[in-house]
Amino acid sequence: MSDNGISPSARRKARHYAVQGLYEWKMSGNSINIIEATFRTDYDMKHVDVAYFHELLHQIPARLDQVEEVYLPHLQERSGEELDPVTEALLRLGAYELKFRIDVPYKVVINEAVALAKKFGATDSHKFVNGVLDRAAADVRGLEVKAQKG
Repeated sequence: MSDNGISPSARRKARHYAVQGLYEWKMSGNSINIIEATFRTDYDMKHVDVAYFHELLHQIPARLDQVEEVYLPHLQERSGEELDPVTEALLRLGAYELKFRIDVPYKVVINEAVALAKKFGATDSHKFVNGVLDRAAADVRGLEVKAQKG
């Protein structure tokens, strides 16, 4: 259990469903409220940090400009329009957590996004997600990154 009483696996499941919800939002154009209601009805949410799932699913679209400012400068030779929807959802999730959830260590943010990229993304997309979020973390959480690297 973490300091707030939420297990890491419950957070992991919240991220898992949030990535799926963000993907659906991008692909279907359905409202976030409808997507959330569908997930809460169709999936077993018993072992999910539903408050975190709700936050991610609602706050990422609500703060999309701020979220994209975190990762877009770090795409290197790619543009945001070139991202596939899964990678885009993963980068949005990681960028949101880096910027707005400083209670989550940056290494956890990156590791969780990489694990989800391995699960949902194209072959080797986890390497791209790792690189982008690593550069974004150095930018957004420079002090934390420097402290970790010694």
